Amino acid sequence: MQTLPYGSWPSPLDAALAAAHDGHPEYVGFVGDEAWWTEPRPAEGGRRTLVRRRGDGREESVLPAPWNVRSRVIEYGGQPWAGAMAAGEPLVVFVNFADQRLYRYRPGSEPSPLTPVSAVGGGLRWAEPRIRLAEGEVWCVLEEFTGDAPTDVRRVLAAVPLDGSAATDRDAVRELTDGRHRFVTGPRISPDGRRVAWLAWDHPRMPWDGTELVLADVAADGTLRGARTVAGGPEESIAQADWASDGSLLYASDRTGWWNLYRDGEPLCPREEEFGGPLWKLGHRWFAPLDSGLIAVVHGRGATALGILDPETGEVVDAAGPWTECAPTLAVHGDRVVAVGASPRTAYEVVELDARTGRARVIGAPHDDAVDPAHYPEPQIRTFTGPAGREIHAHIYPPHNPGCVAPGDELPPYVIWAHGGPTGRAPLVLDLEIAYFTSRGIGVAEVNYGGSAGYGREYRNRLREQWGVVDVEDCAAVALALANEGTADRRRLAVRGGSAGGWTTAASLATTDVYACGTIIYPVLDLAGWSTGGTHDFESQYLETLVGPYTEVPGRYAERSPVEHADRVTAPFLLLQGLDDVICPPAQCERFLARMAGRRVPHAYLAFEGEGHGFRMAETMIRALESELSLYAQVFGLNPRGIPTLELTR
Repeated sequence: MQTLPYGSWPSPLDAALAAAHDGHPEYVGFVGDEAWWTEPRPAEGGRRTLVRRRGDGREESVLPAPWNVRSRVIEYGGQPWAGAMAAGEPLVVFVNFADQRLYRYRPGSEPSPLTPVSAVGGGLRWAEPRIRLAEGEVWCVLEEFTGDAPTDVRRVLAAVPLDGSAATDRDAVRELTDGRHRFVTGPRISPDGRRVAWLAWDHPRMPWDGTELVLADVAADGTLRGARTVAGGPEESIAQADWASDGSLLYASDRTGWWNLYRDGEPLCPREEEFGGPLWKLGHRWFAPLDSGLIAVVHGRGATALGILDPETGEVVDAAGPWTECAPTLAVHGDRVVAVGASPRTAYEVVELDARTGRARVIGAPHDDAVDPAHYPEPQIRTFTGPAGREIHAHIYPPHNPGCVAPGDELPPYVIWAHGGPTGRAPLVLDLEIAYFTSRGIGVAEVNYGGSAGYGREYRNRLREQWGVVDVEDCAAVALALANEGTADRRRLAVRGGSAGGWTTAASLATTDVYACGTIIYPVLDLAGWSTGGTHDFESQYLETLVGPYTEVPGRYAERSPVEHADRVTAPFLLLQGLDDVICPPAQCERFLARMAGRRVPHAYLAFEGEGHGFRMAETMIRALESELSLYAQVFGLNPRGIPTLELTR
């Protein structure tokens, strides 16, 4: 056992290892008896591939580079593929990221396009495909740009011919809905094929604020008739809808303050926990009905477990296993349930649950200990008290290395992590980026500040008109509590976050003196600019609830924006940005840096070609992580080994 200062502990976890394990399986589904899903490939330009698990247990990547199975609908994307058995062979349709066209694919052949290219604005985009073999069509969400502005866009349900006749002919795409709603999710077709359900909402609401569950009849000619709203509204969020095998309509609604399940309007399992979540991507799935009448569910409060709900008794039996967090993706086939689960000791992996026996096993993307797991952090679930006595939920990761201790009189540096969203949540799972710091002697605290999902609607609503206030206060309260209790060094506190977390980081540096430095990652920095054409359509009116109506409180937008108060930032910072980011464009960073010019605050700006909102390429993630560590080393007086020195502008 070595006695070394915090931040200088030797670690087998380098940035390349963390980058190689970034991302996780997503969008599980069945093609016949086989489970399929998408997986990231950071070393292959950050693309996502489609993975197939054959009946004999072999796992294979279906589409080689450069195919990239990823949709850009609402920019965050959605379910990008669907599959079915046709003439005894798999038939798959998928969205290719580069051109956003929908393709048809049979293993052993080349993909062929089903949809055309449009030169208008962001073109044509597709998500949540549903193959209808008998009709020779794919039903899905169509996002169509009508001009060059990010908000020149319409979204409808559409039917695409499977024969490829629409590949060069936009008129061959049959629109199923009239575009009366700004946003729609993919169609859910009843077992008898006679009804279709989907979700819809309009600006300025986000889907976790209020959505409508729309039901329509399918006419003999394949058109939809009599569309009507059957649940939801401005203050009720329906997170997901689906059909049970008996033709009853299931949905997750937060009408009680918690996303609970309903069958034809009647509650199935009323609890103060979530059976749904924020719909950031079209196709997120928290429940899936089985043919037996049971329902596979992803549920919990502050964490999510995989379980089986008996709708007749309201009883939920959770899967046995190490997984303490499940992603919002499910697929069922017979009694088989496929999900994606993780834990503080394991990364996300594809899990199969037998609904009859309750047995669960890993069937894909199995966790592999790249280093001795003794180097993994040992998290603590904590609840802190914030301003006005409000509860703040957090995960605390103390410095941990089996071969090192610090001198007895030294307190460790800590980095406060603010998650994105802000309507999101930091899950308690193994993250090698966190382990990268904790194994070197730097603590990490993930804060699920007021506004986070997973704790009910009242907790989410704390951030209404309070973005830049409640999130900043809650992160600061956790940081100071750790210092006051002797867990962290008060002089060596940092804050970091990406996207909305980047906003919280920048706002924290501009409005508090809690932190010695910060890492700001693809952030929101200019509220007025962001809300007036400076971002994509999906979030273009998000600030109406997070900050307030711009026409009524323009001064609030200026008062809270870090770009307007760069003169208040005195702590060193690292700013990381993707140059292809259309959600938080680099122009905000450039305006912020222009305001910092001549102020002699040490900082660095790293902008990455080919990266958008969320870094996906291994080389980007490596440089970003090493640069972040170098910032802390310079500010905190640490001596990490083998880390390139980040050059700070003064």
